[in-house]
Amino acid sequence: MRPSRKEALRKKTRREFLQGSALMTVSGAAPIVIPSQTLGLAGQVAPSERITLGVIGIGPRATYNLQAMLQLPDIRCVAIADVSAERRQAGKALVDKHYGNQDCRVYRDLRELLDRQDIDTVMVATGDRWHATASMMAAKAGKHVYCEKPCGLTIELCQQIAEVFRQTKKVFQAGTQRRSVPNFQYAVELARSGKLGKIHTLYASVYEPILLNSWLPREKTPPKEILDWNLWLGPAPWRPYNSAYVQGQWRGQWDFDSGARLLDWGAHTVDLCQWAIGADDTMPVEFEPQKERIICRYANGVRLILEFLKTPFGDRSPQFITRLGTCPVRFVGDEGWVETGDEGEIEVQPASLRADIPERVKRVKGLDVSAHARNFFDCVRRGGQPAAHAEIMRNSHIACHAAAISWILDRPLRFDPNTISFPGDEEANVLRSRPLRDPFEGA
Repeated sequence: MRPSRKEALRKKTRREFLQGSALMTVSGAAPIVIPSQTLGLAGQVAPSERITLGVIGIGPRATYNLQAMLQLPDIRCVAIADVSAERRQAGKALVDKHYGNQDCRVYRDLRELLDRQDIDTVMVATGDRWHATASMMAAKAGKHVYCEKPCGLTIELCQQIAEVFRQTKKVFQAGTQRRSVPNFQYAVELARSGKLGKIHTLYASVYEPILLNSWLPREKTPPKEILDWNLWLGPAPWRPYNSAYVQGQWRGQWDFDSGARLLDWGAHTVDLCQWAIGADDTMPVEFEPQKERIICRYANGVRLILEFLKTPFGDRSPQFITRLGTCPVRFVGDEGWVETGDEGEIEVQPASLRADIPERVKRVKGLDVSAHARNFFDCVRRGGQPAAHAEIMRNSHIACHAAAISWILDRPLRFDPNTISFPGDEEANVLRSRPLRDPFEGA
């Protein structure tokens, strides 16, 4: 028995139906003409197959990420939220120029963007103080989230992010893009292959920690529509406005930064080290601060050494080879070692292993965020966990935070990965969390 016309139409996809409709005519009328971009022809992606994107925070890092995301044909950026009028208008100009229209909407308050039901995903790229709160708000609003690192200011917030994304079943990708860069991927692959022997020491480069608690001089607060200072502060404690904060001098400030600045690079490099030894589901159990490094130890005896670098390209630790770029890591086994950084070069011993480096790895120079974004959007479309999902972020970030706490207290600490606590050490346990301010109260 042949299916009815109604049943046949129901079985067609929206795309098939539209393509078929383009050939249909109405009796006594001109043919129905549907633009090729609507059908997904001529290299275009049909609107029904696009993933819509909203951006929360559009500073330099977000702009860099967004420029890569705009090149993905199935992604459509439709909205930007930022507390700064200048930044949100600059973001709109970038998006509208790319698409050749004026369709990108801008918002001062991220809640207005999150209220839009037509937005599938958001990129959170505010300062550190907002990352966790905005990501969890987005998940609860039904959005998938790509969040720049460090994703949480505290151990507690990193735990909360992982729990919220477990509950909401939304896709979360931490902006630890080196998980998706070929030279770092190959270094990890080599460490896990056994060709270096048993890995016993990991080196992660980090900025030299700093801890600031002083306020800059008070300046006149701008009008809310120019810059919403209350929303800029977000969950962080209130303090008087100073334009230097907005221009980047919030870094290193305890109220605004993550782990005494240790997570600026540590969120990347510690993450790679954990990946290299298959420790994505755990973290070190001991932390010992020293003058130029923090020595961490896993339960299996592997050492993770956080080497302080005073500047990205100068005053390097002797543990790292120069000219390999920012965020270098080194994995050392009892039969050899491998080191790489953002320039894309790979140093390896024994030298015989150089011949095994694939051409696809040698060809890539520098840091490209496109693959990490593509991985996120593919998981949104097809399901599955992305390269830097919430649980991976939770564990590597907590490792960094625990190391920072040992540096702040200037003494060795023991840590229990199962309870996420410092056993019997109330002074250290207090530093796992901070009070959060309600940024919307009275708004």
